[in-house]
Amino acid sequence: MKKIAIAVITVFLFVECSTVPITGRKRVNFVSDAQVLPASFNQYNSFLKENKLSTNRTMSNQVKNVGKNISAAVDRFMRANNMVDEANSYKWEFNLIEDKTVNAWCMPGGKVVFYTGIMPICANEDGVAAVMGHEVAHAFAKHGQERMSQGQLQQIGGLAVALGTSGKSNESQKIWNTAFGIGSGLGMLKFSRVHEQEADRLGLVFMIMAGYDGTEAAEVWVRMSEKSGGGSTPEILSTHPSNASRIQDLKSYLPTAKKYAAQYNSKGVVK
Repeated sequence: MKKIAIAVITVFLFVECSTVPITGRKRVNFVSDAQVLPASFNQYNSFLKENKLSTNRTMSNQVKNVGKNISAAVDRFMRANNMVDEANSYKWEFNLIEDKTVNAWCMPGGKVVFYTGIMPICANEDGVAAVMGHEVAHAFAKHGQERMSQGQLQQIGGLAVALGTSGKSNESQKIWNTAFGIGSGLGMLKFSRVHEQEADRLGLVFMIMAGYDGTEAAEVWVRMSEKSGGGSTPEILSTHPSNASRIQDLKSYLPTAKKYAAQYNSKGVVK
């Protein structure tokens, strides 16, 4: 049974490993768009029915226009790189919700929500583009589908531990299960931080491709840090990198993002 569990995990890792465009990161994703997107679109529609759209026409139009420009850059990239079917699967939509929460998110398939509470942090159109690029990048890199796949692998790993310790004492089983729980939990947090950094970097490329000022991406996190008073959860225990880490990484990655953006805008082909 142990060998079967290990074989199942190995097959998943071998067969379902793919590469995130631009960053080149290897990912394991065995959840298809056909499984995820219909539910995603339905959940988004339900959310809009249950929450109030902002009546601020200026801010709402800004979110929609920036979203349109950045999603157009993503669509252009995909169609130039033999991702036509994938490009066709996205149903981009951008809405501003009346809510003081400092947040924005994007569901698989391109359904984006900004809360009015994040608009002061954005501060300007380039700031909106920085947040929009980040959220759109989550959908582009299929982070939602990857997290679902990771959750299923975590369940398989738990089964493997249970099978592997079935002949041991109760105390030994408890120790192994606790160790697996802590280790896999920290591993999932690390995956989340990897996704956040990847979305930061991809979003930076996309916002520059769409004609926005990439230097503003780091400034968004400077303002976010100021609002939080500088305090945060230790990074190893958080789903997100620290504000300081994000600011440093965005500034360091900016020259690379500009190079990629120029390359993709002029040729649209990954080298």
